[in-house]
Amino acid sequence: MGQHEPVDAQKLRELDIRHHLHPFTTFAELAKTGSRIITRAEGCHLWDAEGNRILDGMAGLWCVNVGYGRERLARVAFEQMRELPYYNTFFQTATPPAIELAAELARLLPGGIDRIFYASSGSEANDTIVKTIWYYWNLMGRPEKKTIISRTLAYHGVGLGSGSLTGMSFMHEPFDLPLPRFVHIGNPYWFAEGGDLDPEEFGRVAAGWLEQKILEIGPDKVAAFVGEPVQGAGGVIVPPPTYWPEIQRICRKYDILLVADEVICGFGRTGRTWGSETFGIEPDMVAMAKGLSSGYQPIAAVGIGRRVGDVIFAAEKEYAHGVTYAGHPVACRVALENLRIMREEGLFERASGPVGRHFAARLAEFRDHPLIGEVRTCGFLAAMEIVEDKETRRPYPPERRVGFACREISIDNGLVMRAIRDAMVLAPPLTITEAEIDEMVDKARRSFDELARRLGR
Repeated sequence: MGQHEPVDAQKLRELDIRHHLHPFTTFAELAKTGSRIITRAEGCHLWDAEGNRILDGMAGLWCVNVGYGRERLARVAFEQMRELPYYNTFFQTATPPAIELAAELARLLPGGIDRIFYASSGSEANDTIVKTIWYYWNLMGRPEKKTIISRTLAYHGVGLGSGSLTGMSFMHEPFDLPLPRFVHIGNPYWFAEGGDLDPEEFGRVAAGWLEQKILEIGPDKVAAFVGEPVQGAGGVIVPPPTYWPEIQRICRKYDILLVADEVICGFGRTGRTWGSETFGIEPDMVAMAKGLSSGYQPIAAVGIGRRVGDVIFAAEKEYAHGVTYAGHPVACRVALENLRIMREEGLFERASGPVGRHFAARLAEFRDHPLIGEVRTCGFLAAMEIVEDKETRRPYPPERRVGFACREISIDNGLVMRAIRDAMVLAPPLTITEAEIDEMVDKARRSFDELARRLGR
């Protein structure tokens, strides 16, 4: 099928419903509506099977940082497939792309994080982190130090370990998660949880929950704290500036590893190469995926700092962990070229420059909309909270599904916005222009206005 050839959308929908199980889906609901078939993309826009042009305000799934249609990435993938389409990194072997990408990531990563372990998804990366934390403390002669603390509304993946790190009850209950050794504390979500405290005071209070939990469990039993610099799938929860410095102080005080999940925040999303740089975090380990290849190939990685890396590298015991596609040469080659594009075009810093400021300023206009209780931005991450009462920050009852309704309206208006509860979330490609930001804001406003009419506001 050629790039622009027509497709039989109805036939594809029938086959999709019959054979294709989608992630995070109520299948009975999908069977009634059918899926939207996306057929091509260019820059920041998508086209569906009916020919509708849609501005992708979510960069795929937080990942298409360099935008769609990059021929350079297709070309290097083809060249690598022709030269060496696959070889593994088991049995003391390696390929040039895997080695070169590891060296490039070591150069980019902060604070002496200079050893890289590959995976194929953020979930695999965080499962690797869980096992590596436990392996490290075993090597250190501290086998009792195994409990890992993360946060409610955290998203770290869907594996047994990464899904246990994740702090969303709707993802736990169907699968009997979390596993033992995983506990959760509250998150720095000032709009929903801050009450009468000012954000800076609330940031210190929220960080204090970590110390309380450590003392409750016992510092000798707590292995690590894992957190996203900005909680993405939790609703773009941007922490107050007082939060991360206090978290880091607590981790150092009690000899607890600090892990930054950079799967969403990494590679320029917050206006620096890493969200850790934006918030002054000095992690012991980093999870990365998504923007590593801008979604053009499935690839993820774990960056391991010297405290942990030197110990496991010197161990005489086998590091008995790995997956078939770890360090896949095609994925690594594409990721390398993706990072070259980002460096050449200044995309690591673009979200903190003039275009990023335009993004924040235009979205700030929604603070005056009758439906919007708060607008949060950090680089090219944003959330607009729909509320029933702005004065009290009271949300609509969940059964009203107001965010879902807004999402559907926005797609009909030619804009992909994600609904997380009733927060409408945006994370566009880092290549978005000021004109496209204006287009995005216009379509979002039409969507909010239509929702307000339906709600009688």
